[in-house]
Amino acid sequence: MEKKKSNILAIVIMFFLFAMISFVTGLQNPFGIIVKSQFHASNAMSQLGNLANFIAYLFMGLPAGFILKKKGYKVTALIAVAIGFIGVGITFLSGVAASFAVYLLGAFISGFSMCILNTVVNPMLNTLGGGGNRGNQLIQYGGSLNSLSATIVPVFVGYLIGDVTSNTMITDANPALYIAMGIFALAFFIILFSRIPEPELEAAKAAEAAGEKSESTLASVKGALSFRHFLLGIIAIFIYVGVEVSIPSIANLYMTSEAIGISAAVAGSVVGMYWLLMFVGRLIGGVVGGKVSSRTMMITVTSVAIVFLIAGMILGNDFSVRFPAVTSQLKFTMAEIPVGVMFFVLCGLCTSVMWGSIFNLSVEGLGRYTSIASGLFMMMVFGGGVLPVVQGAVADNAGYIASYIVTALCVAYMLWYALFGSKVIKKVEK
Repeated sequence: MEKKKSNILAIVIMFFLFAMISFVTGLQNPFGIIVKSQFHASNAMSQLGNLANFIAYLFMGLPAGFILKKKGYKVTALIAVAIGFIGVGITFLSGVAASFAVYLLGAFISGFSMCILNTVVNPMLNTLGGGGNRGNQLIQYGGSLNSLSATIVPVFVGYLIGDVTSNTMITDANPALYIAMGIFALAFFIILFSRIPEPELEAAKAAEAAGEKSESTLASVKGALSFRHFLLGIIAIFIYVGVEVSIPSIANLYMTSEAIGISAAVAGSVVGMYWLLMFVGRLIGGVVGGKVSSRTMMITVTSVAIVFLIAGMILGNDFSVRFPAVTSQLKFTMAEIPVGVMFFVLCGLCTSVMWGSIFNLSVEGLGRYTSIASGLFMMMVFGGGVLPVVQGAVADNAGYIASYIVTALCVAYMLWYALFGSKVIKKVEK
């Protein structure tokens, strides 16, 4: 009974950290509008904050796995939260200094924190759930809070920005940065005084006490990468995070462009609906996750996402639809938006369960390589910075709507992974 209660507390803490990840990461989406106005950036350059945030995963993913393996979940989480506070603080200073370079530095350091937190949260929830469908179920529930937090960010920052003008600046979004720093400070003390189970750390200590030699870091990396389904899975996660970030980011830029002329507040609330649909999708995924396999989930949602993306590109701006939104006066309205944007927003239902499903499929049967695999997995999250820049560059040259061919091709790969690439050929012997 005591162990069960301890697990429940640990699960709650992991859910809390899941929400923190999306709040800080989500700031880069509406900030793209700000830096485009304040620093006269192109669509591609406006996504450099996303790139800086996510490229940190490439540098920190593997070290985060090493820290987790050596220090355990609690110490690793405390390190991540402290770094996050510093990163958001630097973003705040970028507004004071009116410096694009300082802004990118803040996004980069924040990315270190998000990477380490992700490295902790995913394997911890998977472990607490016992792996398999139950592990995926807990990740989906945690992901639903992640999406709820992500829903709030573009709406809140869009409200702070209001109408985009030549005077729109980073300092307009300071209240959001204050909240982020407050969340980090609160989280640090909650984690510090909480008891979190350390199954892998305890097992490693027991093995060391028994005189067993631990596998070298390089051997662990090679061991994890020797699994075909894991190797293809980290490519899938690179693509997935890029798709998840690109869809709302480019839609936000499109709606606030001169061609469409929608205010940042309304556009932010429309984009917020994408994250809200992810929240709904993850709740559904959590409910059915114990009964439906990750593979079945992936096949279903990737197929539907391809249909939505193609429909959005074909219909584009030919028609307008009335869509629920919030004005800069915090009043509910039915805003006129391009029908193509509506289909792109609906993709949130599909992208909602992809993260947990890909992670679950990728680490299946990895056994003792799970911690290192999680670090390698996190490295590939830098796709969330690369693909938005790529799509932004395509948008600069071929138009916003046509740029969604990038995301459609990426989703097609994830469908292939679910159908064929995720098959487990070998497992670690117990």
